[in-house]
Amino acid sequence: MMTDQTSDQSNPQGAVKDPDEWVTGAEPPTAAQESYLATLAREADAEVPEGLTKAEASKRIDELQEETGRGQ
Repeated sequence: MMTDQTSDQSNPQGAVKDPDEWVTGAEPPTAAQESYLATLAREADAEVPEGLTKAEASKRIDELQEETGRGQ
């Protein structure tokens, strides 16, 4: 019996949604996001704006990971 191999080889990036598309993106950041942002900001000597949404926090984490080299 032959099986369809393509269905077993899903793209792991395909499941990652842009933060702008998150249903909960407008909610406040999670405690984990706030904690990690504070750590990254300290390492990058950067500011974390007040009042970020969950989606904005995710984007800022990505930016700070680039700056600090943690995202690699």
